Amino acid sequence: MKRQDFRFFHRLRVRWAEVDMQKIVFNAHYLMYFDTAVADYWRALALPYEEAMHALGGDLYVKKASVEYHGSARYDDQIDIGLTCSRIGTSSMVFSGAIFRGDALLITCELIYVFADPATQTSRPVPEGLRKILTGFEAGEPMVTVKTGSWSELGEHASAIRTAVFVEEQGIPVEMEWDEADKTAVHAVAYNGLGQAIGTGRLLKHAPGSAKIGRMAVNRVLRGSSLGRELLNALVAQAEKRGDTEVLLHAQRSAEGFYARLGFTPRGEPFDEVEIPHIEMARALGPR
Repeated sequence: MKRQDFRFFHRLRVRWAEVDMQKIVFNAHYLMYFDTAVADYWRALALPYEEAMHALGGDLYVKKASVEYHGSARYDDQIDIGLTCSRIGTSSMVFSGAIFRGDALLITCELIYVFADPATQTSRPVPEGLRKILTGFEAGEPMVTVKTGSWSELGEHASAIRTAVFVEEQGIPVEMEWDEADKTAVHAVAYNGLGQAIGTGRLLKHAPGSAKIGRMAVNRVLRGSSLGRELLNALVAQAEKRGDTEVLLHAQRSAEGFYARLGFTPRGEPFDEVEIPHIEMARALGPR
């Protein structure tokens, strides 16, 4: 196997606790590395695993896991775990994997999963929706669709995400989450290949020529993927389309780095909003 055989990679660094008395990674840890990569593979598919499996009416169970050793990783090595869905049968799917240090192949593996009824653990046919997502990802197709529109068009899905993130997860009082601005805002909602709403944000008219992005929320298990960037880009595009020359937002301090990487710069002093530290950030629009 070579690096070019894989579209997906998960990168990690070998920790001290994972090496043995020979000062190389203990053999059993490689399966843990592959399993960690599998979880990140589902994020790359834009599928929150538990919610997706519930919607599909089943779950995946490991039937076989085999590992072949070609070399050894050592403490502090930076390694890349490549995964590809190499075959989908009637009720099973095969993942081929490889671990690389640079271009050097260290480990290969084969993981066979069976789609089954969680109650009886009896096999079921792989749902067509899941089959389409897997084959589409390996073919390079986008995994997320972002729709923009009014509250009447997207409010049901946007409110569900915001409730889960802001009210249930962050503990923001319900009465502080909803306001009249939703009725006039442009909303963006991201959907995965199963049609599940997985992220949202809104765009307000702040002042002449100035737009304000807010209520950015992403499904908890999908954070760290490209989802937030795609939502932000969709809202910025809407601001540019109507002729705004600047877009600003109130970023939670924990997300400041994310917005900075997308061209936003801090403005003014930090402040608390709904008892959460924030900083105002802005980005100029139009020709640069």
